[in-house]
Amino acid sequence: MVEGHCMKCKTKRGMKDAKQVKMKNGRDAVKGVCEKCGTSMYKIGKLEG
Repeated sequence: MVEGHCMKCKTKRGMKDAKQVKMKNGRDAVKGVCEKCGTSMYKIGKLEG
């Protein structure tokens, strides 16, 4: 499971439904949803695994 910082919970949480995406500038990122509160999460970097 990918971990990211949830802005709503203000803590590190696991990302549900994590997907690899490309930003406009070409960098890799991971987009998902907080497993606890359901807020959108975004993390710069490649999807591990």
